[in-house]
Amino acid sequence: MRIIAKKALRDFWIKHNDCESQLKLWYHEVHLAKWKAPNQIKREFPTASFLQDNRVVFNIKGNDYRLVVKINYDYSLVWIRFIGTHKQYDKINAKTI
Repeated sequence: MRIIAKKALRDFWIKHNDCESQLKLWYHEVHLAKWKAPNQIKREFPTASFLQDNRVVFNIKGNDYRLVVKINYDYSLVWIRFIGTHKQYDKINAKTI
């Protein structure tokens, strides 16, 4: 998968260095993935949540952080839409961000 906006992850782990290794691992695993449907994601990330419009919420570092992405399966693209703390996540609309 091609991941758009890795800089967002990098900027986040600079501020929250306790999740750097988890975000790097997530990036690596997703980069190597060839997802064509949500069930393939669920096998690799059992705690992922699926929203409308091909959005997926990943729990990072034991659910301390949330990562929201939008996926285009046909073109193998993953857009990072949000990365933040659980408290910040509660303030956004993950279905539209």
